[in-house]
Amino acid sequence: MKYFLISLILLTPLSCSKTDNQAAEKKQQYRKAIKELHHGLKSELVKGMQSGGPTAALAVCNTKAPIIAAEISKKLNLEISRTSLKPRNPNNAPDEWETKVLQQFEQRLAKGEDPKTIEFIEQVKDQWRYMKAIPTAPVCLTCHGANINPEIAAKIKSLYPEDKATGFKIGDLRGAFSIKE
Repeated sequence: MKYFLISLILLTPLSCSKTDNQAAEKKQQYRKAIKELHHGLKSELVKGMQSGGPTAALAVCNTKAPIIAAEISKKLNLEISRTSLKPRNPNNAPDEWETKVLQQFEQRLAKGEDPKTIEFIEQVKDQWRYMKAIPTAPVCLTCHGANINPEIAAKIKSLYPEDKATGFKIGDLRGAFSIKE
């Protein structure tokens, strides 16, 4: 019995360490995937803004964002998306796990944690799940703020009749990038 307890005590930190190392590696991989998605989305939104202002950028976001996410998901062999407690597109509504994590993110933000650093990783059964907060930046307020230009608001309403993604302030948690692998 004594040897069993000793070997159990000795083995436990090793298995935790292995999981911690794997989580750290996954986290780095997922951060790179999110940077790629963020860069792709930002690039397309800038093009839209330059070609026709915020209303053109909304159309780009509506059509190209899902395509960019799908391409990156396929290339990296994972499922990457964006979600929010206040989604613009109902197809981006959070699942049960994402809802709990987003609520935890809101609590962490309320306690003063920097939204740029808020993230969470967990292995759920045989699947890795990861989320990284998306803070509201000044440029986001054009389409996600409280005082949206009526022309932009009309375009949002036409593209997203069930939109809930307005009324944000700088630093609010607008949503999160979500990865499943």
